[in-house]
Amino acid sequence: MSDVEPSERYGGSGLLPAAARNAQQQPMQISFNRKELDLILRVYGRRVAEGEWRDYAIDHLRDRAVFSVFRRTSEMPLYRIEKNPKLARRQGAYSVIATGGAILKRGHDLANVLRVFEKKARLSLVE
Repeated sequence: MSDVEPSERYGGSGLLPAAARNAQQQPMQISFNRKELDLILRVYGRRVAEGEWRDYAIDHLRDRAVFSVFRRTSEMPLYRIEKNPKLARRQGAYSVIATGGAILKRGHDLANVLRVFEKKARLSLVE
C-alpha cells in the first residue's frame, strides 16, 4: 500500500477525492503555546485571587486563538486576549480587546501586551 501513489489509490486519474483535497488545503488551527498560556494564566490567576475574574474560555480558530475572560459565566467576556499571526509583521500578533471591541493594547511581545492588566500604584495624601 505504501508503494502506491495517492492518486493511483483513487482511480489513477491523478485527482484526489474532494475530502482528501480539502484535508490537504485546510490550514492548521492557531493555538497558544505553553509559554504563552503560562503568561496568560499567571495574570488570570492573580485576578481570580483578587475576586475580579471568575471564568475563562479558550477558542482555537483557523485565523486566531482567543482567551476570553469572564466576570460571570453567563456574561459577555470582559477581555479577549487574541493571537493573530496575520498581524505579526504589522501591529503585532497579540492584542487585548475590551468588551466593547476597543483594542487596549497590541504588540509583538505577549508579556508587554499583558502589562495592560497591571494595577497602577495610587498615590494617597497622608496627613
